[in-house]
Amino acid sequence: MAHIQLPIAEELGREFPGILGPMTFRPETTAPLNELVNIPLRGPSTLSKGEREMIATHVSWRNDCFFCQTIHGAVAAAQLGRDKALVEKVKTDWPNAEIPPKLKALLHIAGKVQLGGKHVTAEDIAAARDAGATDLEIHDTVLIAAVFCMCNRYVDGLGTWAPQDPDIYRQRAALIVEHGYTGVTEAAVAAIRR
Repeated sequence: MAHIQLPIAEELGREFPGILGPMTFRPETTAPLNELVNIPLRGPSTLSKGEREMIATHVSWRNDCFFCQTIHGAVAAAQLGRDKALVEKVKTDWPNAEIPPKLKALLHIAGKVQLGGKHVTAEDIAAARDAGATDLEIHDTVLIAAVFCMCNRYVDGLGTWAPQDPDIYRQRAALIVEHGYTGVTEAAVAAIRR
């Protein structure tokens, strides 16, 4: 049960899960929050959408946010040929995951941001550059990590509901891959306005 009274999703018989609950509670925040997620995760980038989702998943795992790590892990897996095992490895043991050195260096930076922005050092940035990361990729990694620290705290700080059934996350991930975060969230908010 959430810490505050959130709108009920009729098809679920309870409040909307995760971040959808607070967004439906305060719908005027939906568009800016979605854009803050959509642009770094789905906008133009030399990192694949799956790689960016893995950064979000890793940070959410480090923050122990079950909803965010599970939904973004499902989206990452959907965009990476359904490779759930790789996503799990990146969450929990990224240094030993079979991913490019550049992504390892970016995940290292994301982990430092999760601890606090001042934990990122010039050496971390140099190591990412040495591994082939561009300034835009470094920027977007820091932005994704910072945004997900905020989203994780938003979701967990209000005690929102997180379904335990992995099929729910896989189904939602398919919708996100097809329509983006904005389209999926707008449909949820529109449902409560009817």
